[in-house]
Amino acid sequence: MPDHPTGSDTLPLSLTVNGEARQLRVAPWTTLLDLLREDLGLIGTKKGCDHGQCGSCTVLLDGKRANACLVLAVVKEGSNVTTIEGLAGPGGALHPMQAAFVEHDAFQCGYCTPGQICSAVALVEEGRARTPDEIREHMSGNICRCGAYPNIVAAIEQVLAENAR
Repeated sequence: MPDHPTGSDTLPLSLTVNGEARQLRVAPWTTLLDLLREDLGLIGTKKGCDHGQCGSCTVLLDGKRANACLVLAVVKEGSNVTTIEGLAGPGGALHPMQAAFVEHDAFQCGYCTPGQICSAVALVEEGRARTPDEIREHMSGNICRCGAYPNIVAAIEQVLAENAR
């Protein structure tokens, strides 16, 4: 495999990324994570383990959580991808989950934070987690090596409570 594929080595791909339609050409072996970071410059999504075990690369793929390191980009033709960069509202206003993470100091080094936030946004949308134990269970695919778990749970609880009003 060449490091930089030529036109004949690539396939067309149409995606909507953070609300923007994209017409791309990608090598068949390109992961969604590498496409986002290397081709589109969206470096908020982190490469942690590159094996789907840490959750640092979690994005929203058609509204569902996905480990971008495990997804081949070409198989997601026509999909909608939201990264941490795409969560902010008009004028750059923080998404409620981003604001809650800041308020509860739900990050330390910050490396896992984009994946944690994307996963937490999906968790709230799924509506399956209501208690701290359920939140921990449904967030178990996202590892925080710094141990900010109590603060992460508190941030998610806040957004759940705000949405219940």
